Amino acid sequence: VQLQASGGGVVQAGGSLRLSCAASGRTSDLYTMGWFRQAPGKEREFVAATTGSSVPSLTAESVKGRFTASIDSVKRTVSLQMTNLEAEDTAVYYCAAGPRWSGSYAPGYEYWGQGTLVTVSS
Repeated sequence: VQLQASGGGVVQAGGSLRLSCAASGRTSDLYTMGWFRQAPGKEREFVAATTGSSVPSLTAESVKGRFTASIDSVKRTVSLQMTNLEAEDTAVYYCAAGPRWSGSYAPGYEYWGQGTLVTVSS
């Protein structure tokens, strides 16, 4: 499975941005698709995860109400809609996928994309 993330860029504080991640290869094995981020000098942290099934999506408290993850099961694409962006949201955003529900547990994700940089200017 390969994951290709896109949509990063520079945005002003208070603005919006939409990230996308396309899965290719043996995508029939995928169940959870999610997003993590890593800011400069900080550890990687969970952002959001979704399955496209009846399992509720999970969103980190730090972005709840501002970020929404959604999945297109047909296209095998996961998106992250980010609104009301803050300088603290500046990071490299990684999409990840796995064959079971992993939520915020990073080791549970078997596949990772290359990351896309989001820079929020204040």
